Amino acid sequence: MSRTRKPAPVPGRYPVRFGTAELLRDADRANAWLVSVGGVAQSYVDLDDPADLEFDYVRRFGDVVDLLPPGPLDALHIGGAACTLPRYVAFTRPGSRQLVFDADGELVELVRTQLGLKVPGLRVRVTDGREGLATRREDTADLVVVDAFERAALAGGLATLESLRTIAAVLRPGGTYLANITDGAGLPFARRFLATLREVFPQVVLLADPGVLRGRRFGNLVFAASAAPLPTAELASRTASAAFPARCVEGPELEKLAGRAKPITDEDAPPAPKPPEDILGVF
Repeated sequence: MSRTRKPAPVPGRYPVRFGTAELLRDADRANAWLVSVGGVAQSYVDLDDPADLEFDYVRRFGDVVDLLPPGPLDALHIGGAACTLPRYVAFTRPGSRQLVFDADGELVELVRTQLGLKVPGLRVRVTDGREGLATRREDTADLVVVDAFERAALAGGLATLESLRTIAAVLRPGGTYLANITDGAGLPFARRFLATLREVFPQVVLLADPGVLRGRRFGNLVFAASAAPLPTAELASRTASAAFPARCVEGPELEKLAGRAKPITDEDAPPAPKPPEDILGVF
């Protein structure tokens, strides 16, 4: 009996909710693909090797996941695109149960059709992040990851005090929150987001490229937060020895960075930073 092989992904441009998505094959790898939306890179996925985390900020996510207590995870992801991190979690922690919320139904269907979403333990639901969060029960997740962008800007309402309090309630005691944001000169949004995190979580760590951290260029900043101690020493060692080293910032240095910044609230939310026009960013 012959088996029908799944057709290979088709490179090209596809209309999606938040613009035009482009699917590009990596010329150096047989089955690795880049997904961009509106000219901004969103996901890189190697279908033959889910452990390959090409984007630096996703590798930082992976570092934190690797250092969590062993065993499968119950994970909630707000923002999915090609589901690079859920694929990684499923591969490195068999038996994990994962739910992805993504507001772009057309992009989800594109990924499902072209790259496949038959990942063990993974469900994907098309919904706005805040609306999806409102459906989750308390103490049901070991990990919550926020990596949701619309037209290169962080999806609205996901950086506020109200949103973070909901996420903290969804997390189990000792659970971990991860977020990817972007910022540029002076880090005004990152400082306010940090102040917001510190209102909700007693433990916060920032992982970022030194140039981005100094405000010298626009880029990604990864935050990890928890009610329990975070593996900061191990994270610092990993990030310092990475192919593209990042800094691990905690404690007094993080407090200094936050300064007098005010938490972001639903009533007082600054516009999310947008990358300069001349940058094809990984956001």
